[in-house]
Amino acid sequence: QQPLNYEKKKSYTLNIEGANTHLDFRFSHLGPFKDVTMLKIIVGDVDEPPLFTMPSYVMEVYENAEIGTAVGTVTAQDPDAANSLVRYFIDHNTEEDSYFTIDASTGTIKTAKIFDREETPWYNITVAASEIDNPGLVSHVPVSVRILDVNDNPPELTREYDLIVCEDSKPGQVIQTVTATDKDNSANGARFHFSLDEGLSLNPNFTLRDNEDNTASILTRRRRYSRTTQDIYYLPVLISDGGVPPLSSSSTLTIRVCACESDGRVRTCHAEAFLSSAGLSTGALIAILLCIVILLAIVVLFITLRRSKKEPLIISEEDVRENVVTYDDEGGGEEDTEAFDITALRNPSAAEELKYRRDVRPEVKPAARHHPSSSLDSIDVQEFIKQRLVEADLDPSVPPYDSLQTYAYEGHRSEAGSISSLDSATTHSDQDYNYLGDWGPEFKKLAELYGEIESERTT
Repeated sequence: QQPLNYEKKKSYTLNIEGANTHLDFRFSHLGPFKDVTMLKIIVGDVDEPPLFTMPSYVMEVYENAEIGTAVGTVTAQDPDAANSLVRYFIDHNTEEDSYFTIDASTGTIKTAKIFDREETPWYNITVAASEIDNPGLVSHVPVSVRILDVNDNPPELTREYDLIVCEDSKPGQVIQTVTATDKDNSANGARFHFSLDEGLSLNPNFTLRDNEDNTASILTRRRRYSRTTQDIYYLPVLISDGGVPPLSSSSTLTIRVCACESDGRVRTCHAEAFLSSAGLSTGALIAILLCIVILLAIVVLFITLRRSKKEPLIISEEDVRENVVTYDDEGGGEEDTEAFDITALRNPSAAEELKYRRDVRPEVKPAARHHPSSSLDSIDVQEFIKQRLVEADLDPSVPPYDSLQTYAYEGHRSEAGSISSLDSATTHSDQDYNYLGDWGPEFKKLAELYGEIESERTT
């Protein structure tokens, strides 16, 4: 019914009785119908793992302790009669087990790293023990290590405070209540003391009152504050704890001067306050910016329309320019010459008299041409070509420059040579070009040019 332990009791003796529960009264005279015997049980010895003196251990060590500081000792014994020696070790199954070491012979646990209670206040490890003669027999025990607090963190404000003081504040008015916190536990940081930095001169604008409940109040010392004179004040506050030894820290509070309503609500601060005092509200600024944007849009639209406006078709008096027409071939017959615009070769002074449209070809009245009385079938081809050449040279309606005239037929092995009027100037001709001077100022330059050629040719 219970576990047996050879080391505690090696044998047990039992008295066992057997009786007949169903008796026959006819044979009751024959004597008692039961018997008693003795049973002795001997417990055999079994090799058992080491046994720890406690089911679990709790140890303590201070934070920031040096590496190798003793934390505590675990003890285990061999329950067998042989009482073999025990070997200790730590099961490195978790990361926490690497923070400690243990002496294999004595079971003393030591620190392997420096601890910070504010990061991890507790560590849980597992220590194992085994017999040296039989390492396969192992027993385990849990060990919890608590990290004790050391006053190594100074107190500080719980948050960054945004302090605001109204321009019409009165002396002694509380503008903010601040609190502090400490990473250390309550034994080293439960009581905080607030004060102004004693190294500085007396602050004429603000003062501090310690409420002795881990809070402090910021009070005004002036009747009025002006944003135009100074809009931001800085107040250094010194905070110390009640630890041993006590630690302290300094924090600087920023106090802004703002314009407030009569009920104490903040209206404006900083840059907005100055704009408001100048009479420019947010709506006025938006209206000004909107007007500027509209003006810029109108200017851009006007410039775009000016650039996209087409040039007029009527040539102005100042716009006298040449009209260059490019052809891919050297003339297409007598009809092709009528496509040339002779305005470019006219005298600019004469162009001022009439304004020609660029998209309409000027009307030129052709001179009466001499048509041969004989039909084309009865005239010689060479004679026909000469007549056409004379007509082209004498026709005042054609452009005053040579034009290559192409004919589909020149005759087989014609001795007339080129029939183009371009080559007619190089051949001997008795034609007189003095009549060009009678055509007006437009042909003055052409008359001078032909006169020089004629004079050079004669000399």
